[in-house]
Amino acid sequence: MSRKSNLDALFGAKPLPKPQPAPASDPEAAPAPEPEAFAAANVTPSESEFAAANPRAPDSHVQEPRAQEPRAQEPRVPERNRSGAVRAMSSTLRGLAARADAAAEIEAGTVVIEIEPDRIDDSFIADRVADANDPGLPALVESIRESGQQVPILVRPHPSSPERYQVAYGRRRIQAARRLARPVRAVVRPLTDAELVVAQGKENLERQDLSYIERAFFALRLEEHGFPRATITAAMGVGKGDLSTLISVARTVPAEIVRAIGPAPAAGRPRWMLLAERIKAAQAGRIAGLIADPGFQAKPTNERFTAVLNALAPPAAKRPAPQLWSDEAGRFIARIERTPDRVALSFDETLEPGLADYVLDRLPEILAAYRAGRAKP
Repeated sequence: MSRKSNLDALFGAKPLPKPQPAPASDPEAAPAPEPEAFAAANVTPSESEFAAANPRAPDSHVQEPRAQEPRAQEPRVPERNRSGAVRAMSSTLRGLAARADAAAEIEAGTVVIEIEPDRIDDSFIADRVADANDPGLPALVESIRESGQQVPILVRPHPSSPERYQVAYGRRRIQAARRLARPVRAVVRPLTDAELVVAQGKENLERQDLSYIERAFFALRLEEHGFPRATITAAMGVGKGDLSTLISVARTVPAEIVRAIGPAPAAGRPRWMLLAERIKAAQAGRIAGLIADPGFQAKPTNERFTAVLNALAPPAAKRPAPQLWSDEAGRFIARIERTPDRVALSFDETLEPGLADYVLDRLPEILAAYRAGRAKP
């Protein structure tokens, strides 16, 4: 017997006939059964009978059924208690949906995650000159140690190495995280090559963090990689003329000299251009011994730049010995010093006071006589 039949037998109830829908031609529904017949067919069990049939719920009771409405109604599906397997599956599906949402947010670059520094590679276009004596790095390390990393870096999924990333900006924060042996906070975005280098340039431009030579080599590497000038100017935030100067300086100064000097932020555009001119006029090999000297390498980057610039300075032209003019008594009254573009005449005021003023007063006559003499054939 079915469960329903067992309950009917237990409670002594007779099954109700199923309500039949009214014929289509008759808009009125069938009349409801008589109350006496309904009560006879649905006897309410006593409390003792119900308790015997429901030992787990002694306080439960069955309410007296209400008379049905005259028209047929949609049968109501009773709620069921979900089994443990169903609850587990629902929980799993909710977890998968949450992880999918989180993955979508990460892919869109709207959340900050933590990444181990060893999983982050440099950009395919380097924009910095390494400086082993970076004076600002220890301060950055201490700041992150005390207050945490406040500004996240920007990375993209590595195009050829799964589970790895390429950095757009934030290299010094990565170095600090390595020293502290902690993960680095990062925003992950699916950047194209062009978007990556533009992000690099924009960040450095806004922070004013790159030195002139770093910007010059960044521009050169972008051009060598095949990026159009429009992309390079957008990444560098400069006009075409300034971009040409940057690339020209980077092409002239050998990379090994730049690596030896470092970023030299105090040098600036005029001095780097002067160094480029001196390298054109001289052999860069003249400073090979200088940049290999441990004493040179121990200097700060700005001092290294000055040392290289001075080492490549052209030798001073030999100046002829000054001439001394003496009077009939042999006293050296006047001194004549010559350079390629000027002659300096000086008088010893102690030996012949007032002679200089006298000569100055006679200069117009002397000049006129000189010109008259030149005009004669």
